[in-house]
Amino acid sequence: MKERWLPVGLIAGALFLVNVVARLVVRFAAGNDDDKQVTIGLWALFAVGAVMIPVAFWYGRRHPMLRLVADLGIAVVAACVLAVLVGPFVSGATPFGDGVGLVFRQFFYFVGLSAIGAVLGVLALMTLGWDYRSQSWKRYIDRAGTKPRRIVRR
Repeated sequence: MKERWLPVGLIAGALFLVNVVARLVVRFAAGNDDDKQVTIGLWALFAVGAVMIPVAFWYGRRHPMLRLVADLGIAVVAACVLAVLVGPFVSGATPFGDGVGLVFRQFFYFVGLSAIGAVLGVLALMTLGWDYRSQSWKRYIDRAGTKPRRIVRR
């Protein structure tokens, strides 16, 4: 149980941490300048997507695709819920202060860019042939290509 959910929790925590750092930068560096706030927010979303590339690459080498999608999906949704509902308090606002529409947009942007990053990581992994299934096929071919041991009867 711990072997499965600990990495998922760490990934969710890392994604939430990226969001918290971005919110602190917005709070202390951007002030009331909307252009700077939007720019920092976009860079933070791209950073979340960029974090997902090596995470998906690493996770895909060790686990089948179904588990990768489930585990990373849970991690991304958990980090997104934290970022959308807890994150605004870091920057001195409230989650629904600007309306429900903004909450949904943040949710979809976060999940969308995370998914794009994960897909890029998995595609790189598949291109190199290092994914779980490719390695399984390679082991099967290596094993099937050998001749069985010859038994001598006396």
